[in-house]
Amino acid sequence: MNIKAFSLDSIEGTYSSDVPAFAAAVKASGADLILVPGTSRVKRSMPAAAMRAGAAVDTNAVDVSVEGDKAVVSRWAYRQRILCSFSRAARPWVVVVDPALFPELCAKLGVSPEPLPESGASGETRTHVNGVVSASSGGESTIRPDAKLLFVAGAGWTKKQADGAAHLPEAAGLITGFLAKSGASLGSSKSLVDMPEAAQAFSFMSHMNQVGQTGATPRHPKGLATCCHGEEPHVVGWRFIAERRAVNLDANCGWAQGKTDVLYVADAFEVMKKVNELLA
Repeated sequence: MNIKAFSLDSIEGTYSSDVPAFAAAVKASGADLILVPGTSRVKRSMPAAAMRAGAAVDTNAVDVSVEGDKAVVSRWAYRQRILCSFSRAARPWVVVVDPALFPELCAKLGVSPEPLPESGASGETRTHVNGVVSASSGGESTIRPDAKLLFVAGAGWTKKQADGAAHLPEAAGLITGFLAKSGASLGSSKSLVDMPEAAQAFSFMSHMNQVGQTGATPRHPKGLATCCHGEEPHVVGWRFIAERRAVNLDANCGWAQGKTDVLYVADAFEVMKKVNELLA
């Protein structure tokens, strides 16, 4: 089976320019199976491009295996409770893979990614890109699916500190400061977003940021949890995070039970102050 992989790291591009470019790449590849990373730009344009190129397309794949002329794709269903595996006879077949798993699957199948064309041929679109504004520069958008790092805040940020008082404004400043400097995506534990006293201080956070059993299951390459206890309801949302780290004062918290690659037993306030100073 002829397999091709295309990479696309840039966030620049428009639907009207990307669709003809991606369609041309699919046609010219001559491949039976085509893998692409599922960034927001690819997910926006690749399904239409595949249809224009006469190819079948599936998204959100977490595994791809090939035996002879048969390819089997796996993806989660029913809120990540059922792992489905299926195959298609249609060729070419475009498979959009979760970005964090894309390098691993390319290595597994023995293919080297080639860059997708950045735009369509001149005259194919009436849209002109005058510039791109990074979402991290404004500090307002906290959910960033294409970010390399997921930063998760837990209820510990609202607890009383060493001086016996809670410091919610300081906690909010440390969190938003780190997000603005690093471009990370913000996640939250259910405990934190359910707290009425935290709603005003953490106005940049809502239930949309919730990660875990009753929230989202993000797929960022790296994750850093702060002031989260690391028990199963939290950790179940981290199953697709490739590298996990956590900061917690409790050396016996759930993160320490083999659920994180590195656990920093430290005060998250002091750690994030230092990190923000270094990023500045």
